[in-house]
Order: sequence, then C-alpha cells, then structure tokens
Amino acid sequence: MGFTYDDTTSASMGLKAHLTSWQVCGGLRNYTASIPGKSGVADFGADFDYREINVSCSILPKRSFASLVSVLDDISLWLDPTAGLKQLVFDDVPDRYFMARLYERVDCERLLVRSAGSFDLKFFCPDPFAYAVDDEEFTISSTGSHTVKRDKGNIESHPVYRIKGVITSGVSNYITITTNGSELKIVNATLAATETLVVDTDMMTAWVEDSNGDVLRNGLPYLSELNFSTLSVGNNTVTVAANNATFTRLSIEARSRWR
Repeated sequence: MGFTYDDTTSASMGLKAHLTSWQVCGGLRNYTASIPGKSGVADFGADFDYREINVSCSILPKRSFASLVSVLDDISLWLDPTAGLKQLVFDDVPDRYFMARLYERVDCERLLVRSAGSFDLKFFCPDPFAYAVDDEEFTISSTGSHTVKRDKGNIESHPVYRIKGVITSGVSNYITITTNGSELKIVNATLAATETLVVDTDMMTAWVEDSNGDVLRNGLPYLSELNFSTLSVGNNTVTVAANNATFTRLSIEARSRWR
C-alpha cells in the first residue's frame, strides 16, 4: 500500500508505506455546559473537528548512509508543510482525497541493515472530510422540476452551481434554483449570455466569470438571501424557474464527500 501526495506517489520517492489506523470519522467537538445542582452536563450537540492520519513508512536499504540521507532530503522537499495543504490519496481507497499537510516533525530511525530507514508520518487535515477524486456533475438545461442522484459519498455535500442565462437589472427579473426546498434566488442582477454566475455553497460566496473563466465581478449582491443549499446522498429535487429572464443551463458540481 502507498499514497499519492501532491500528484507524486510514495513509491516513486522510494518509500514503502501503510496506514497504521483509519479513523471512522474525524475528531469531535462536544458542546456541553455544567449546571449547578444538576448531575452531568447539558448537551448542546457536537460537530466534527480536524482529522489526523498516521502512516508508517520505510526506505529500502541503500549502499551508504549518505544515499539514505539523499532520499530523505527529497522526501523533505516533497512533503514540505510550509507549502500548504495538498491532495492526499491512499492506494487502498483511490476514489477519495483529503486536503492535508504534515502535522509534526519526522524522525527517521536508522536501521543497521545496509542503511535502511523507517519513520512515521502524521498528516493534519483541517477539513475532516474526504472528497471524490472523480466527482459527479449534473447538467440541467430547462426550467421545471428535475431529479439528480448522488451516488458517491455518505454525507450531504456543499455543491458548486454554475448558472448561465440572461438577466437584466430589475426586482421582478429573476432566476431561482430550489434544491430540496431550499431556494437560491438570483434577482436584480446583470448577466450576459457569455457570462456564468458561480455560487460556491461551501465557501459561501459567488462571482461572475467570463467564457475564459476569468472573474469579472462579485456575485453575492445578486443573491436575494445567503441561502446555500446542500445535496443529499441519493435523489435530490432541483427546480428551476425564471421570470423576465432567460435560463440557459445549470451545472452542479456535487463535491461529494465522505465522513
């Protein structure tokens, strides 16, 4: 078993690697409060904290200790945590990735057998969820009610909507995208046929880009409410409506994820 980090495989770096454990879910944050005179605590629920992933690694024997150090130098550059979060994919579960970086220093234990080495890596994932490597994408080209089915992942996702159409400024000119009863309304907006309104429900932001993908302007003022819908696993109902506006196409990037 190995892994791929920032599009580079552990095998290509001369490593043998295996997971020492697998967290069923990331850490939990429990919200409780002590109440004087009452046993136990009041429970205000919980949510997920960051995730840690531990990997055990070994380097095959080298001709000299200097050769071993040379390999470690290359690994140090590859896994440089100051470069920020990178995609981490494990060979045993190749359908999903984590955004991760090293969490603590790495000490290599020098083995006496022909300058081999072994060490443990601890990866830090501030976002505890895993995301689909090859994600699902849905396209809707007409108004009305539609069903989109998410097959990947096991928890609700925060999709990216890409909306094309023509809208002119006016309070009665709008396009609405209603996902499982949650309405996203684009109103009093200016959108040309060559432009796309992108709504990222995870980052809770929106922008308008041109046909080359270049950002032209902020799209948040075009949303009547900051109402960012989620997609459930399985069937989802997406209803598109337009009034005094032309709807052309809606693309939904599912951003499928696992707990």
